[in-house]
Amino acid sequence: MNRFSIETPHHKYDAIVGRGALQLLSEHIPASAGLCFIVTTEDVWRLHGDSFLRALGDRPHHVLFFPGGEARKRISEVEALAEQVVALGGDRSSIVIAFGGGIVNDLGGFLAAIFMRGVPVIQVPTTLLAQVDASVGGKTGVNLVAGKNLVGSFYQPLVVLIDPSFLETLPEREYRAGLFEIVKCGIIADEELFWLLRHESGEVLSQAPGIVDRIISASVRIKAEVVSADEKEGGLRRILNFGHTFGHALEAETHYSRFLHGEAVAFGMKAAVILAREEAMVNESDAAEMDACIAAYGPIPSCAGIPAANLAGRLRSDKKTIQNKIHFVLPDRIGHVRVVSGLEETRVLAAIATALGN
Repeated sequence: MNRFSIETPHHKYDAIVGRGALQLLSEHIPASAGLCFIVTTEDVWRLHGDSFLRALGDRPHHVLFFPGGEARKRISEVEALAEQVVALGGDRSSIVIAFGGGIVNDLGGFLAAIFMRGVPVIQVPTTLLAQVDASVGGKTGVNLVAGKNLVGSFYQPLVVLIDPSFLETLPEREYRAGLFEIVKCGIIADEELFWLLRHESGEVLSQAPGIVDRIISASVRIKAEVVSADEKEGGLRRILNFGHTFGHALEAETHYSRFLHGEAVAFGMKAAVILAREEAMVNESDAAEMDACIAAYGPIPSCAGIPAANLAGRLRSDKKTIQNKIHFVLPDRIGHVRVVSGLEETRVLAAIATALGN
């Protein structure tokens, strides 16, 4: 097992990566905890519920089913879950366990953050994207019509248990979508990880256990280091948004129904690389390698019919826009990015149009 410590001003916990990590669940539930409320989806529970219950042991619990889907990641669903918790006897001693993909991790964490003004949460991610992104770092939240994750809070878990064996039942499209978040980590902070992904795509796509565990651990290490240095995105943590500014706009514009989150991030990375080229921030060789690495883990759904101007307009609703200034995370070389603002709108629009294929 690999353990990565996340230490914020008010909380310290581990993200544990390893096959069999689920079996550590019961030892991380405080002895004083009351009822455990497992937030999950029916498909995850059907596949892994028995294993989860064996790991949970004799702890009193209730299973709460979230319908699933980015379009359902709304405050109304959190309210419905909270009503169930109350009806089932939940109180301040209760604990939430988010068991599922990134949406479940975001929504379950937010439920824990606001129920009774905060009860503990454990994250047990079951998709690749959740394992390397949503479960680590304490970002929780839900969507608005205006944009993605515009309502939420920073709320750190007790522990994150990352078991790569869950990926064996993951559909190929979901697996590929998660790989884009790992590509992101390589581009922003780890040249060695980037070249591993670039040169070993066959092994990565075939889910060879050794390489899968390695790339997950590298991504979790990067996120743990960044979050420990900057919990609430005041500085360094903004680099984790590479690909997300454009990607979130794409998800909102298509009503969260056309692209998986990782696929939207892939589009966002493409647009960011194009914009970095236009701003003469990155050399052509590095930009071409980034493009090739992103393409290796595609395809992503067609962007046909999406107006570039609509995406450009949505950028101002992004939560990373401050005082009407849109901040972009752009690469200047493999393994390093910069946060920039004040770019010409015509260049931004042109980069979006090129990424869309318009």
